[in-house]
Amino acid sequence: MDMTQTLDALFAKVTLLPVINIEREADILPLADALAAGGITTLEITLRTALGLPAIALLRRERPALCIGAGTVTDAAQYREVVKAGAQFVVTPGITDELLELGLRSEVPLLPGIASASEILAGYRLGYRRFKVFPAAVLGGTALLKAFAGPFKDVRFCPTGGIDQESYADYLTLDNVMAVGGSWVAPKAAIAAGDWAAITRLSRAASTMAAQR
Repeated sequence: MDMTQTLDALFAKVTLLPVINIEREADILPLADALAAGGITTLEITLRTALGLPAIALLRRERPALCIGAGTVTDAAQYREVVKAGAQFVVTPGITDELLELGLRSEVPLLPGIASASEILAGYRLGYRRFKVFPAAVLGGTALLKAFAGPFKDVRFCPTGGIDQESYADYLTLDNVMAVGGSWVAPKAAIAAGDWAAITRLSRAASTMAAQR
């Protein structure tokens, strides 16, 4: 399969991609289990903390039924590191020629981050048809994605940034949205308190809402 087909297969049943920052090693497995209990089994583990890479490796080893991606990948060295750790897809906050070219050569698919039509075109000419939009809410939210639908009819997006449980469903009504990235299902306070039941409730509510769209 080409990269678009691979990403479509990975995201076929995904509507919410939780964006997760790991602050404590002890949280990794119970957090993933709490999300999975609520119906969310595809996770983006960011490299915003030093535990990002170890978390990806641990989850791939201990929770093989989950689909684990790496987020906030900003250069080729990080790309190679997350692939080595076992990441099943890679997400970036923006694009560089280096990252786009590496994504074409890698067996692990890249979901590049964009913020403009010009950046879409930079990826489009290389064959990319799936993108992350970041920061979605700041850039115009659903209005921006509706505007992108005109010139980019074969492109689909995963908007991330500033999306919450109130706006989540609005994005899912758009045909060019394949999934939504967000962190509200795993609030920092709930993780810090070890309130896994609360995270499961939020995850289940999001999953239920998506099923009813």
